[in-house]
Amino acid sequence: MSISTSDSSKAAPPSTTAVVAVLAFAGIVVSLMQTLVIPIIPHLPEYLNASASDTAWVVTATLLASAVAVPTMGRLGDMFGKRRLLLISLALLVVGSIVGAMSSSVVPLVFGRVLQGLAAGVIPLGISIMRDVLPPKKLAGAVAMMSAAMGVGGALGLPIAAMIAEYANWHVLFWASAVLGAIVTGLILVIVPESTVRTGGKFDFVGALTLSVALITLLLAISKGNSWGWASALTVSMLAAAVIAFAIFAWWELRNPKPLVNLRVSARRQVLLTNLASVVFGFAMFASSMVFPQVVQLPEATGFGLGGSMLIAGLVMAPSGIIMMLIAPVSSKITNTHGPKITLMIGAVVVAIGYLIGIFALHSIWQLVMIALIIGAGTGMAYGAMPALIMGAVPASETGAANSLNTLMRALGTSFASAIAGVVLAQMTMTLGDTTLPTENAFRVIMALAAGSALIALFLAAFLPKFRNPARDVPDYVPAEPAAAH
Repeated sequence: MSISTSDSSKAAPPSTTAVVAVLAFAGIVVSLMQTLVIPIIPHLPEYLNASASDTAWVVTATLLASAVAVPTMGRLGDMFGKRRLLLISLALLVVGSIVGAMSSSVVPLVFGRVLQGLAAGVIPLGISIMRDVLPPKKLAGAVAMMSAAMGVGGALGLPIAAMIAEYANWHVLFWASAVLGAIVTGLILVIVPESTVRTGGKFDFVGALTLSVALITLLLAISKGNSWGWASALTVSMLAAAVIAFAIFAWWELRNPKPLVNLRVSARRQVLLTNLASVVFGFAMFASSMVFPQVVQLPEATGFGLGGSMLIAGLVMAPSGIIMMLIAPVSSKITNTHGPKITLMIGAVVVAIGYLIGIFALHSIWQLVMIALIIGAGTGMAYGAMPALIMGAVPASETGAANSLNTLMRALGTSFASAIAGVVLAQMTMTLGDTTLPTENAFRVIMALAAGSALIALFLAAFLPKFRNPARDVPDYVPAEPAAAH
């Protein structure tokens, strides 16, 4: 194959800053979908003329769709092009947002939220693109920035959504997300190149089906266990179905030459320990989202509630997202110098310290903001290290699937946090007039559990292999195919 020496015929390396900025923006937009409807949840029965149990599916549907989409999109990205699947994911987000914006009843709104949830693969796909197209020396910082996008979108989404919901029609939330999705799609088309790394093979439909069944049944049991009853036949049957589906999935994947998830690679010490740490760290990260907004909004008559609005609660959480983005350069510097293992361990210690302080300091807005900043800083460091650990242990052709699995592990951790916190808050209650509310000790227990989760992540990280630069096997620049930029 002949190569022209003309400068005009060469694929120019993309601007590192522009690629990272666009992919991080895409991650923030997708993360916004998780908190988009939180401010309007209490009002949905009125808006949609439906029961609270029916409107709860507006949240649950997105959770289930995300769980299915993340591993599937990661594998398809490895096979057919990560940028291509990134654009498909964003197209689903835009369509889902438009459907939500035009909805006036439960069914179309839930359908729109499913489509929004199917965009959850954007962050792992973006991280995988970074590995393939950026210079090694830029990779750690870029990955840290992209990982921080998960927290930034969630933290900033709450006050923004609360403000829109308070001063405008609730449909504006979905029109705004559609516009953001369209903008980021256009930016990716113009700025982000396609990776030339492919794994090939046929898509594992059996693996995708069995994993989807396993995740859906597990997450249904976790998210609905409080309302269904943890010992109810429905919850127990869902958990049993999840166990059976996971067993079938593992049996099939170990015999499939081109599996959806390479379990042999996933069993490597570095990958396995990182994914286990991701589960418990996901728990630790999400616990603050279960505590702070409620403490802010509970009435002052409880003795510890601050009597604030949803908007104030969102503003309390916002600094944690900002600090996650600001801490990314520090995270990347530690990773480049000492390795992602040390970065993860430092992040776990910082998060544990934040929650331990929080056990005794939940009595004012400034205390909550301080704790949120500490937890956000530690989370940003840890989340930046996890993809680096994964990419340092898997072949370049499998980064999409491997990063997607790691993202899924973090999501499972947040689901466990929601379920366990729900149990604690339901069991440790007080009566104020005719209303039953959680006690202050209930929130302290959740904070203690989160601190313990961070320390478990620290323990797991201690057994990770010594420093290995995840970028050393990556070429300085993998040019995009000329046609892929259009």
